[in-house]
Amino acid sequence: MLKKAKETMTSRERVLKTFRFEKVDRLAVDYSANPIVHGKLAQTLGFSPNDYESVFQALGVDYRNIGVRYKGKKLFQDMEGRETHPVYGYRSRWVENPSGGYQDFCDFPLMDADDEEIAGFPVADPDDFDYEPIDAMLTLYADKALYAGDAGYADIINATGRVMGMEQTLVNLFTEDEATLEYIRRRSNMELGILERILEKAKGRIDFLFFGEDLGAQHAPLISPALYKNVIKPFHKQYADLAKAYGLPIMVHSCGYSSWAYDDFIDIGVNAVDTLQPEAANMQPAYLKTRYGHKLSFHGGISTAGPLVTGTADEVYKLVSETAEIYNKGGGYTAAPTHMIQDNTPVENILAMYQAAHDFDVGRSFE
Repeated sequence: MLKKAKETMTSRERVLKTFRFEKVDRLAVDYSANPIVHGKLAQTLGFSPNDYESVFQALGVDYRNIGVRYKGKKLFQDMEGRETHPVYGYRSRWVENPSGGYQDFCDFPLMDADDEEIAGFPVADPDDFDYEPIDAMLTLYADKALYAGDAGYADIINATGRVMGMEQTLVNLFTEDEATLEYIRRRSNMELGILERILEKAKGRIDFLFFGEDLGAQHAPLISPALYKNVIKPFHKQYADLAKAYGLPIMVHSCGYSSWAYDDFIDIGVNAVDTLQPEAANMQPAYLKTRYGHKLSFHGGISTAGPLVTGTADEVYKLVSETAEIYNKGGGYTAAPTHMIQDNTPVENILAMYQAAHDFDVGRSFE
């Protein structure tokens, strides 16, 4: 159903060359989708709805995450009608929509909390995660580009907002509320401990570190540059410093108008940026490639709010081809959606997206 490009490199070689702006045999590609639309795609491809690896193989996805599961004691009480995250303690409820549904954050446990309540909010110990399966994952994904972390690591604003509420989070960051900052330190130390244990266990086989921070609304920064530099950037630098200690590239996920922070990302050693919402201010492919393409590799750029949802398969194919033409000039582009592909996305459009990526003539990028 999808004709993949001829390959002369492994996924690992392809992605690392992409990070270094070197010639590749085909575009690197990545994939992320909500469970409902993933199930539809999987069935169309002839797989079971929850079969992710077979879909990855069919699409030619080059990336795999090396993550770990929590195995420690129960930190948070269950609530009827809610899902409670076992590590971070945030709660969500299922909200249906015409295309399926999603988990919506609610019942913020630290909203209006006093300093004592914030100080007592549980944070897991890095030792309470299961690192044993890593060896099997390294064998299974031997030829893939492997990363530790994900878009939810660091993520100071969102991760705090999920337990405190976004308004209170932004106020407390702006005022540099010490109780809130100490909670963020505890949470970051947990994540850094997990990442370091993964990197040690993987024995040099992890290819890059991934973390995130949503810094933009559609048309303006979510916070001031000063707040980023003074409060959030020092946390990000800890993650970047860990990556550099292991000689690893760094990729950062950030939604909305986030290019205003790219110079700060570069300053702490970031090599690649993810999401690239083209409808947001100063996030168009030509703008980003011209201004930052000599220092940052780009991952994403295929909007989950544009033709992928509303257009025809031909329009999606054209969009992906045109986007790759810009972002991959001189190398450095991974074709991927800007967010998880949403439930209202036609399967034929998803297939058109990946077919366009496989058909793209990477040789033109270096002419």
